[in-house]
Amino acid sequence: MELYQLDFFRILCKHGNFTSASDELNVTQPAVSTAVKKLEEELGKPLIDRNDKGFALTRAGEIVLGHAVN
Repeated sequence: MELYQLDFFRILCKHGNFTSASDELNVTQPAVSTAVKKLEEELGKPLIDRNDKGFALTRAGEIVLGHAVN
């Protein structure tokens, strides 16, 4: 796990969408998506449920976000 992955996840949750998160981070949308997917793979749990309107945090995502913010 890399610290930037947690930071990308935290910023994604702050904004609620990949476009705004990528704008703040000055990276592409796929970079944010890839970082979150790698984090999910390393943790062995989905952190977000992706849908047509964006995403919703899973319970695991809520826990990880709590640790990433503190």
